[in-house]
Amino acid sequence: MDTKINQKNKKYKRLGIIAATTIILGGSSFYLMNRPRTLTVSANELMIKDVSEDYFEDFVVFQAQIEPINSIFINVIEGGSVQEIFVENGEMVTKGLPIARLYNPNTELNFLTQETAIIEQMNQLNVAKLSIRNQELDLSKDFVGIEHDFNQSKLDYELNQKLYDREVLAKNEWENTKEKMRYQQERKAIIQKSLIKERESNSIQLKQINEALAIMQKSLVTLRKNKQNFLVLAPETGRLSSFEATLGQSIEAGKSIGKVDILSGYKLVAMVDEYYLDRIQENQYGQIEIKGKIIKVKVTKISPEIKSGKFKTELEFIDKIPENLQEGLSVGVKLILSEKEKKLVIPKGSFYTTTQGKWIFVVNNDKATRRKIELGRENPSVYEVISGLNTNEKVIISNYEDYKEVQELTIKK
Repeated sequence: MDTKINQKNKKYKRLGIIAATTIILGGSSFYLMNRPRTLTVSANELMIKDVSEDYFEDFVVFQAQIEPINSIFINVIEGGSVQEIFVENGEMVTKGLPIARLYNPNTELNFLTQETAIIEQMNQLNVAKLSIRNQELDLSKDFVGIEHDFNQSKLDYELNQKLYDREVLAKNEWENTKEKMRYQQERKAIIQKSLIKERESNSIQLKQINEALAIMQKSLVTLRKNKQNFLVLAPETGRLSSFEATLGQSIEAGKSIGKVDILSGYKLVAMVDEYYLDRIQENQYGQIEIKGKIIKVKVTKISPEIKSGKFKTELEFIDKIPENLQEGLSVGVKLILSEKEKKLVIPKGSFYTTTQGKWIFVVNNDKATRRKIELGRENPSVYEVISGLNTNEKVIISNYEDYKEVQELTIKK
């Protein structure tokens, strides 16, 4: 019996040791998992700045190009290869004068074929027109002869009537003369009626032919004018820009080969990040600097279409601009989005890339503790602090890439 009791005690002792070991290991793991994760870093690796109350100015800075207020694109009407170039990019051009000449043998042949066909049709109509007039002329000549015969028969009748009345002429001869006059009278009436109808019909035909000839003449003029479309002309007087045509280059119909800038003034054109689409509005003011001079500008047009994450904005100059302003010059625009007001702010830094403004390391002596924050608006210099920080606190704004999982930093001087 004594032996059995000892074995049972040993079994309970072993289970107790296992349980104690499990508790110790579990507690250690819990402690390791929940203890603050710390990291020691050199102060030289950190950028530490103050939280301050300062005037916050909501503005955005972007690049814009100087462009003429008005420009007219030069579009190719008839495609072809560049045969001649008369002016160079940047030169002044006069409205209606040639810029370049294109050549397309297939189109030239097509023009020639159409022109020949139109001329042949016009010739055929002119022949028909002449034939109608000749027919009318022949009928008129016939009528003149018939009218002469009638008049002659009438004279004979009147003369024979007198002779018959005096009983000088036999009755049968007088009746024969009377019958001839009646025949010539009916003949004249029939031919006269036919001539009237012929003239009416000819008038309608000639009108139709003349209308067709007029249309064909217009078509011929248009066709010959279109042949001149190979000659690219300046649409307006101004400076030629974006013109990069080269000899032998093939250019499709409808393609723009440049533009003419009308030198009546300049504007600014910018592609701005889509983030600011809802914040930039027409009539907002800003400023640029040209040749050391600050010039006021104003937003005049916003195109809401997004291309490659940007939208187009146009601005006008409020102040007088320097003479001989260079087109295409890129300038920095500072656009004011709101008036200045006192706000709690922190300087911008690389920390935002990691935290997205949701947390930051707050410095206290040689320690920096992770803290939740909320940031609001921003400008190129500072972030607006909504909550989580107080005036005169110090924060780390440098890169947090190595501190993503760290709760506390020990700063080594």
